[in-house]
Amino acid sequence: MNDTDFDELGPIDYLVVEFPSDRQPDGSALPHLIDLVERNIIRVFDLVFVRKETDGSISGIEIEDLGFEGGVDVTLFAEAATGLVDPTDLEEAAAVLQPGCSGAILVYENRWAAPFASALRREGAQLVASGRIPVQGILAALDALDETTG
Repeated sequence: MNDTDFDELGPIDYLVVEFPSDRQPDGSALPHLIDLVERNIIRVFDLVFVRKETDGSISGIEIEDLGFEGGVDVTLFAEAATGLVDPTDLEEAAAVLQPGCSGAILVYENRWAAPFASALRREGAQLVASGRIPVQGILAALDALDETTG
């Protein structure tokens, strides 16, 4: 990437997803991720699968070794390895995963927001805070609102 490419980047996010300890990921969410990429809504920089052992150690899992069913083409994701996820990130992911569970770390660009973010940067603006409201928090707030108005 050159400086012009960086000027055109959208916001970069990451997420860590934990899968239940009693089953391996089946790949059913990957077609949705592929759809987002194909529609140019996001660009995947890194997708790393890990397993947290019962002793707390963490090990990487190759996406090809997960044996996803349903003919999911994992080529796009097998090549998604920019190196942004480093050993420190893996340790931080291990801290939030329950022992015996597997997880996925996804680093992606919000391409849909790139023109807006680029325009703001050209104006000299910078992002100073961001966050995400979990769906459970929204549902709890709506339930509380219903109780007070109903």
